[in-house]
Formats: sequence, C-alpha cells, structure tokens
Amino acid sequence: MRAIKYFKDPEALQLVGDPTRRRIIYLLRAKEMTVSMLASELDKTPQAIYHHTRKLLEKGLIEVAREERIDHFIETYYRAAAEVFEFTHGGQPGGFYEAHLRETADALRKLGVNINIDDETLVKIIRLQDRIHSIAATAELETRVNQLEDIDFLTKEELYKFVQLLTISDKQFEEYLALQRDLRNLLKSRLMSKEITSKQPSPSRIKNENG
Repeated sequence: MRAIKYFKDPEALQLVGDPTRRRIIYLLRAKEMTVSMLASELDKTPQAIYHHTRKLLEKGLIEVAREERIDHFIETYYRAAAEVFEFTHGGQPGGFYEAHLRETADALRKLGVNINIDDETLVKIIRLQDRIHSIAATAELETRVNQLEDIDFLTKEELYKFVQLLTISDKQFEEYLALQRDLRNLLKSRLMSKEITSKQPSPSRIKNENG
C-alpha cells in the first residue's frame, strides 16, 4: 500500500463524496476484506457493496489484495490503494483527505479542543503531510513490506515506519522533525481552546459518589 496517492480525475473525487464509499476505504485501510465481509460490517447487501467496490476499483482507489479459492468459488480480498489520497482540481488539494481532516477537527472538538481549521489551513496541512510522507517513502520498500506473510496490517504499518526511521539519513531526519514542528505550530496557531476535557468523571469523584 502506498503512503500517498494523487488523483486528478474529477470522477474519483465524486466517488469519495459518497459516505458508504468513504467507509469502505476506511475499512480497507485497516485490513483486507471481501465484499461479503464489507457488507456485514456496513449492514448493506453484497450487491450494493459490489457496486461500490467495482467503481472504487475502476478508479484505483482500492485494489485487489489477493484471491482465495473456497470450494468452487473464488473470494476476492480488497485493500485501500494508499494510506492517504490527495485530489487536485484546479491546482488545489481536496476530496477524501480534506473530508478526513474536517472529521478529525470535529473529533478534536468533542475532546474539548476548539480548533479552527479553515480552507487555507487545510491546504497547508495537506502540503505539510505530503512532504512528511515523501521522506524516504519508496515504492520498493512499500512492496517489500506488503509482501511479508503472516503479518497483519497494523504491524506492517509500524514496520514501515521503523524501517523508514532506520534508513533515512540524518539530514532527512532533521527535515522530518522540522516538518513535524511546522505542523505542530500550525495546529497550535489555530487553537481557540487549549484544554482537553473528558465527559467521564475522575476516579476520585466516582469514589465519593459511591461512598
């Protein structure tokens, strides 16, 4: 699986505007799944999921991971084509990753972190993330990691990160740290409330309430 994949096709951008297709991509980023597995997870009919996966497959948003023969049938397992999708239309990033960032901002607000991520900030975040992902991210390395057997998706993710850190030069590592610092400073500059709150009562409060 690639770290990042670029799309200029406006039809690909339209595809990820559908919430069911976005959920399919989210699930396939975590692990390889069949149409029947996706249908069960999303509480949809296999026919409906097949329709969505066929369109995503045609546009390169997902890909065939492997095929397994079960009796007289062949089960096809799919996976997302990349960790991050970036869509360019008129020179501006957007689409799937932009929607993902907006959902992340909403999730931060639920934690009590009031952050204002406007369109200009979104573009800056996407460009910084793009540069971060590009450091020592090679197709050969991704292929070698993905070809390892008996290792799950999350382990492969961590393995890829570790290998990157161990193989990049000191200069690349300094660039990586500088970009992370720029990203942190950008996010902090958009904070409107810095305190992370929790709706769950503290252990001491639970003790007092229970006597």
